[in-house]
Amino acid sequence: MPEPHVCIHFGTCGGCTFQNLAPADYRALKRHTVVRALERHGLGNADVAEVAAVAPATRRRAVFKLAKRGGGVLIGFHAARSHAIVDMRECLVLTPEVFALAGGLRRMMAAILREGEGAEAHVTRSDNGLDVALRWKRKFDPNIAAEIARWMSRLDLARMTANGELLAEAARPLVRLGRAEVAIPPDCFLQPTREGEHMLQAFVRDALAGAKYLADLFCGAGTFAFPLAERARVHAVDADPAMLDALGAAARKTAGLKPVTTERRDLFRQPLTAGELGAFDGVVLDPPRAGALAQVRALAQSDVPRVAYVSCNSESFGRDARILSDGGFRMGTVRPVDQFLWSEHIELVAVFTRR
Repeated sequence: MPEPHVCIHFGTCGGCTFQNLAPADYRALKRHTVVRALERHGLGNADVAEVAAVAPATRRRAVFKLAKRGGGVLIGFHAARSHAIVDMRECLVLTPEVFALAGGLRRMMAAILREGEGAEAHVTRSDNGLDVALRWKRKFDPNIAAEIARWMSRLDLARMTANGELLAEAARPLVRLGRAEVAIPPDCFLQPTREGEHMLQAFVRDALAGAKYLADLFCGAGTFAFPLAERARVHAVDADPAMLDALGAAARKTAGLKPVTTERRDLFRQPLTAGELGAFDGVVLDPPRAGALAQVRALAQSDVPRVAYVSCNSESFGRDARILSDGGFRMGTVRPVDQFLWSEHIELVAVFTRR
């Protein structure tokens, strides 16, 4: 990663804690975060690879905080250890398109928000345009909806929703996952960067090579299901019906895939049992930051031969890795993938195989 220019907001914005570090020191710190988490769970002998980092200005998703103060609108991220909004005038993390949208949203929301009112804008850069999901407490009336819809073309957006209601859609936002083109629902979970997504997909595909029937747990819209379905049958499980519908629709219209089935299920409350897991010869799971405690306990009791685990939280990963190790799995090399540049967060991936 090249020597960064330090953002004008560094030291105030809570997003980039380590932007002033030399690249080598920064990568060492990120790797050490993973090592320490594993050590806390009795996995101090783990093999942890060097950090693979994405390039700056590649993050395609952001949640902007907005507030109207003194007739103008602040938009950006929270200050460190504060709910104050740092009014964004520069960002070295976001894609240029997502960063540029902040200025447009500042102007739009100045015409809509009341003095002292706040909101959030969940922004995703899809393959064919920007998708914005607004959230705030005030109920929408036809005048507000019409004003927001007028800004749609000015900001050149693919879609805009507000509090779950579709306001305008010039084109259904699409993302390519493997061979599939997926029409994503509003505020859909995606990997933060396209580059990091490709790294993780390649690792998972190689880790589960040769498997004939795979379970993709916490599957989202199909980040791993579609690359895996080029070689194996895939059963995709998630609690979010909109993402499952998007995955299923894309699977039905994509040529060259093995069969893909979907199941709506809350894997925190109702994990796949050891008996159900016995049908698969490989599992990939990519849970939220809390990890997958209940599901991992069932995996530890199952006969599944290989598990590819993708995590965005080294602490919950360490806890779950300990359970899998105690359940008879051998953990391979842990590979940190830094998609959260200059922050405290780190993504990682590892494969577990039965001893």
